[in-house]
Amino acid sequence: MSSLRFQDLRVYQLAEKLADEIWKIVNNWEALAKDTIGKQLIRSVDSIGANIAEGEGRGTFQKNRRFIKIARGSLYETQHWLRRAYVRGLLTTEQVNDLKSMIDNLSPQLLFKLNRKH
Repeated sequence: MSSLRFQDLRVYQLAEKLADEIWKIVNNWEALAKDTIGKQLIRSVDSIGANIAEGEGRGTFQKNRRFIKIARGSLYETQHWLRRAYVRGLLTTEQVNDLKSMIDNLSPQLLFKLNRKH
């Protein structure tokens, strides 16, 4: 396992940045959108960082790897909800492009962490 605290991991910092940006966006939506897609989106994006942190605390490579896989699944779920939000007119093209850039940075970091033995 790494000697870094989970907060110091680049992959965790990228997950946190994505979650904070999505929170800001959803916070401006109307009640119906917040209560439906917004809640699902925030839960899925927050789960990415939470699973990275939990995996780091588990103490073994195999256990950490399991939680990184869950984090990757949460990233895919986040992408699903972002697609739904865009199709339903809740996200602008600029917001989608900004979020896509963040996801394009985060996704390979998760894959790297998944395959890294320490």
